[in-house]
Formats: sequence, structure tokens, C-alpha cells
Amino acid sequence: MLPGPKLDRIDLKILAKLQQSGRITNVELADAVGLSPSPCLTRVKRLEKAGYITGYGAYLNLHKLGEFLTVFTEVTLSEHRIGDFSRFETKIRKLDEIVECHLVSGGYDYLLKFMTRGVGHYQVIIEGMLESDYGIEKYFSYVVIKSPFIKHHYPIQNLFSAKAAERDMPDME
Repeated sequence: MLPGPKLDRIDLKILAKLQQSGRITNVELADAVGLSPSPCLTRVKRLEKAGYITGYGAYLNLHKLGEFLTVFTEVTLSEHRIGDFSRFETKIRKLDEIVECHLVSGGYDYLLKFMTRGVGHYQVIIEGMLESDYGIEKYFSYVVIKSPFIKHHYPIQNLFSAKAAERDMPDME
């Protein structure tokens, strides 16, 4: 992926604020980041065009909708050629119940996050994966009992701002 335009501290503020409130008006956003509305909107459009902002959405309270189960699953593939990883990723992308997929280092290959109606539903999905040609050697499941919090935003300013980098630098005196 090609890098986009270099971001300054105001761009980072815009991204941080939009993560917290995607429905904020441009006037409110401009005020929050210290710009007038027109330059603020120009920056937002530039960030969208460059691919820094990939969409806007709503966060749902799934508990209001009914019962569901979250399961994290460690997956180890039988083979470890590039095609095996590609085939696995292509196949699991089609399963709506898998809401996150992470290729990881360590004792297994992937960490998957499933959202299902319950244990029985999860079992049907995982058994289907084992019976089909997903290339799974073994898996371990971790049923989530409680999620004390889930953050839907990244700490943009702590990760990418110059001040954060300076703060983390050891004193060389």
C-alpha cells in the first residue's frame, strides 16, 4: 500500500475525534480541532481520499438484540506454504460469524473472533470448517464470559504524534 500524505497534529486530532464520534458535524469537528469549518472539511475529504478514513458506522448494543456468544479461536494450519495461508484466509472471509482474523506469531497461526448465537452454533461452524478444505490441523477455543469494556477507537495521538514519540524517548544526558 502506498503511503498517503504526511499527517500533522491537526490531522491526527481529526482522526481521533471522528473515531469517537463519526456523526459529529463539521462545525463541531472544526471547533474541536481548532480550525474553521472550510479547511476542516477540506482535510476530512483529503483523509478520506487518501484512505485514512475508510467509512463511518454505528456501534450496536448486541445485548439489546438478544443472546449471543463471543469465542476467540486459535488456529494452527496443517501446512505452512503461502498458498495454504491464502486459501484459509479466502475461505474464512466468507463466514459472517468470523468478525476478526489475525495472523500471529507464536504457538499458532491465526487468532479468530467468532460472534455466534451460542455454543451449538459455534460448534456447527467449526465442525464445518474442519470437514471442509480449510487446512486446519488443530484449534483451541476460548469462550468469552464477560467483556468489561471494548474500545472502538485507536489511541491515534498516542501512537503517531510527535509529542508521544518525544515523551517516550529516554533521556540521553
